[in-house]
Parts: sequence; C-alpha cells; structure tokens
Amino acid sequence: GGTSFLGPHQIAYALKRGHSVSTFTRGKTTPSVHKELFNQVEQLIGDRVDNLKALEKGEWDVVIDNSGRNVKWTTDTAKLLKNRVKLYLYTSSTGVYYPYLSENITEETTTLTKEPEIIENEDEKLEYWYGVMKTNSENAVIKAFGADRTIIARPTYMFGPGDKTNRFIHWPVRLAKGSEVLVPGKTDDLVQYADVRDVAEFMIRLAENNITGKFNIAGPIEQQTMLAFVNEAKDAFDIDTTLITINDYDFLQQNGISYLVPWIPPIGKNYGSSKAANKKAIATGLTFRDLKTSIKEMHDWWYSDAMTQEERDKFEKDPKGILMREQEILKKWKKVYD
Repeated sequence: GGTSFLGPHQIAYALKRGHSVSTFTRGKTTPSVHKELFNQVEQLIGDRVDNLKALEKGEWDVVIDNSGRNVKWTTDTAKLLKNRVKLYLYTSSTGVYYPYLSENITEETTTLTKEPEIIENEDEKLEYWYGVMKTNSENAVIKAFGADRTIIARPTYMFGPGDKTNRFIHWPVRLAKGSEVLVPGKTDDLVQYADVRDVAEFMIRLAENNITGKFNIAGPIEQQTMLAFVNEAKDAFDIDTTLITINDYDFLQQNGISYLVPWIPPIGKNYGSSKAANKKAIATGLTFRDLKTSIKEMHDWWYSDAMTQEERDKFEKDPKGILMREQEILKKWKKVYD
C-alpha cells in the first residue's frame, strides 16, 4: 500500500532523504498528494489476495506494510519476504487495545487477540474485529521476522492532506467558516490525533536507524482536552468564531453525534481511547507539527484540485452530516440551556 493516505507521505519523505522506493499495489488508486513523485518509484503490481508474483524476486532493506487489513495477507507477505528483507515495519493501530479501559495505555498493555462470543452492537463488532485483526497481524510479522527485525507502529487517528476517510475534515471545513461552532464533550474530555506526515516521517526514521519494537504514535505532545483542541485549531483561520460546548452525552447521542473525531466520549469501552502513552515514541524521535499549520494545510488540500467538487459536496452537503445539522442542534441546545 503506497498510493492511498499514509503511503504517499512516506514515499515523499523517503525520496527526499535519498532512498529508493518500490510500491506493491493493485494499480487502482491514484494518490491525491505527491502524484508527481511516483515516476521516481518502482511500481510493482499484484494483489494481496491471490497474486504476490511481483514480490517473489528482489531484496529490500525494509518492507512497510500499510495495507495489512487481513491476517492472512500479512502472514503471506512476511513469510515470502523474511529471507530477502532486513526489517518488516507493520502499520498497526491503537485499536489493538480495545476495549480501552486503562488510564495509561502503554506499548506493554495487553492487546486484543480474540473476539468475545457475545458482542452488544454493530459498532463494537467492528472495533473487536479490527483490534483482533491488527494484533494477530502484528504477531504474524514477529513470528516470521523475529522481534529484533520487526517494527510495530500503532498510530491513533491520523489526519492531513490525502485523508479520504472524512473523519477529521469537519474541523478544517467548519472552522474556516467561523460564527457559532458546536464543540461536543465535557470540559475534561481528552483527545488524541496525529498529522499523517508526522507519522510517516517517524516511521521512516525508525527504519533508517534500525530501531525495532512497538510504538504508540499519538499526539499532541501534552494531554489536551477537546475544547482546547478546537480553541487552538480555530486560530488557523482569521475569522471570528464562538465556541458552544455541548456537554450532555445523552443530548448529543439523541441528536446523532455519538463521536466527532478526535472527540470520542470517554465512557464504557472507550474510557481510555484518548489515553495512549506516547512517551516511548517521543523519546525515540517522534515530533509534532503545529496544529494550526496542519489544520490550514488540510483545508487547502480539501479545496484544491486534488479533490473534486462532487467529493466535497458529498461530505459538506450531506443532510445527515453535522455540518448541515449543526445550527438546528445548537437551537435545540440553547432551549435546553436557557
């Protein structure tokens, strides 16, 4: 996986530092950032499901596995490459720690290896599946390469130019418009996030320096509340903004706001979802861009030729989306508050 979200930023940074890069993809995704660099990249075509032929020959210093969404895919590539690659860098996730029940989730916190027999709802089913898949993929790499040749990167929610998930774009789009902005959560609700470029660059440096092990990749550098996050992010734009905090989880849920990344209500199984310890990664060289710069650059990417107007409209004009419903929700809240 080199053409989607994280990959192009890794490639740009690696090329800038003098490395040679090969990608292995299906050849179907056109990157929305750093397109101009891909003529400098060896592009191997195949499919992790049933066609690894392009990987049967060749030697590399490191393989970066960004598209490991299936344990078998990771197992197969790790076995195939273990004698021809020095390091395997697997892109995992802090999702391996679900359910998030701890105050301080470190790299040594027990990870999820098995789904419970009874799962309460569809959202939890996805959380459990994802956590189990990532943990077992990590273990497959370690089994094939050994811990001394394996790097496990566990990013939290990533955002930045190239993000097609639309989980985070609400904030650059909304804050650029100013006026009254809805901020969900209680005053002490913590958030975590990471600019995709900070993640990409840290991963490349780990590989360069042969630093193996497991790393939580989460920002900011110090704990931050949701309100503090929005207060800082809004300063990316020179426009008057009034923040209106809605601190009633029930009200938010009733009005279709069960989360708004990076805000996840710290209740139940998500109690510690924004409490991943980042000290180890910071001590090993993880750095963070200025949030205002990240927000502005994501905004500029969203309104550039990299995105079509149809893509923008699909998100911004979605009648079920928060952008379209925000003022109505605020009116309801003011009636309750008043």
